[in-house]
Amino acid sequence: MRQIIGTFLIIIGVAYFAFRGFSYTSHERMMELGPIAASRTSHNELIPYSPLLGGALIGGGLILFLAGFSRREF
Repeated sequence: MRQIIGTFLIIIGVAYFAFRGFSYTSHERMMELGPIAASRTSHNELIPYSPLLGGALIGGGLILFLAGFSRREF
């Protein structure tokens, strides 16, 4: 069981490093004149992930994965 959880944590940690963060686009309504509306789309803003969390996921996954080999449950 520890090996399975460790494997999932390692996969999530590697994916965490592969994707640098998430971005979003905001829309701002500038003015409205009756049925006509003007809006402005701002540029995509990137919110980065912390690399420490990715390293912690990989490290914890490795510890659980290797701990699964030390004790076998029958």
